[in-house]
Amino acid sequence: MQPLMRVIDANANRAREGLRVLEDAARFCLEDVQLTTQAKTLRHRVTEVVRLLGPSNLLDSRDTPGDVGTAVATESESTRHGHRSVVAASGKRVGEALRSIEEAAKVTRPGLAPELERIRYAVYELEQSVLLGLTGTIPADWSVCLLLTESACRKPWEHVIAGAIEGGVDCIQVREKSMSMKQLAERTTAVIDIARPAGVEVIVNDHVDVAIATGADGVHLGQDDLSPASARSICGHSLLIGSSTHSLEEAADAVGQDVDYIGVGCMFSSRLKPGLQASSTPLLEELVRAHPDLPHLAIGGICRDNIEEVINAGGRAVAVCHGICDAEDPAGAAAHLSEAIHAARLEQESS
Repeated sequence: MQPLMRVIDANANRAREGLRVLEDAARFCLEDVQLTTQAKTLRHRVTEVVRLLGPSNLLDSRDTPGDVGTAVATESESTRHGHRSVVAASGKRVGEALRSIEEAAKVTRPGLAPELERIRYAVYELEQSVLLGLTGTIPADWSVCLLLTESACRKPWEHVIAGAIEGGVDCIQVREKSMSMKQLAERTTAVIDIARPAGVEVIVNDHVDVAIATGADGVHLGQDDLSPASARSICGHSLLIGSSTHSLEEAADAVGQDVDYIGVGCMFSSRLKPGLQASSTPLLEELVRAHPDLPHLAIGGICRDNIEEVINAGGRAVAVCHGICDAEDPAGAAAHLSEAIHAARLEQESS
């Protein structure tokens, strides 16, 4: 029982510390009484539940000098790319800590596990509310992003995105390199009209102005486009900003420019960018290891035949064009990718 008490004690401290960060953001940055109260209430609820789990054993079990984990750290722990990153990291820290306490409670006090689960879900909602208040957007947490290019579609593009949404994509990037600005704006508006009622976000490739004008959720920038920092100076945090990266150096540069997510690739040979050399999965492995908290989209030739390779390399989100657009059954193709990604995420969360 002593090791479980140590688990509960350590994670209770993590949860309260993370909630304090969320509370401070709500109190001093947003000056939001309701969110501040929610954060404070959750912090006290954690304290009370933990007290019921083992009031006398917790302090007795604490052994900070003998904790082998205090000497283990990753590079990403000492770096944050903006206040939103601080809040997002704290929210994730609280959720992970509460999940660990919840699992331990199933052994020590099973009746308290449901309450810990309720607190954990309340924290998820609090984190989202604080992030929305700070920036107007929430971090990109997609599983499958459809790269919509009409010329790649076997069937009418409207049919393709309807099927993709049915299959589980949670983001659509409008990628139409040959369209005029007027045409791109019209297409983006049409995609938003279909996607937004389904809760699917829409990103515009390359053009910040079109993303702003159409009310899209974000913009994705290549290495030859406007820099993320320049785009941020134009749109502030009203848009999510993504950046294509093909090396660790480009990823580090993007992180320093306050991006919300990065595209990583090219994973495999791709008809979308035939001139770009495929990096396969080693780059993805290195990047996830270097920036574990930064949302990513693995990109380049990904389909149902190679999705497991991407997952095994640490990929937890993908951007796909031909694998869905050129499919006879876009809904089935999207569902296969989405199910594989979600299964991998669940496995990671439970491990």
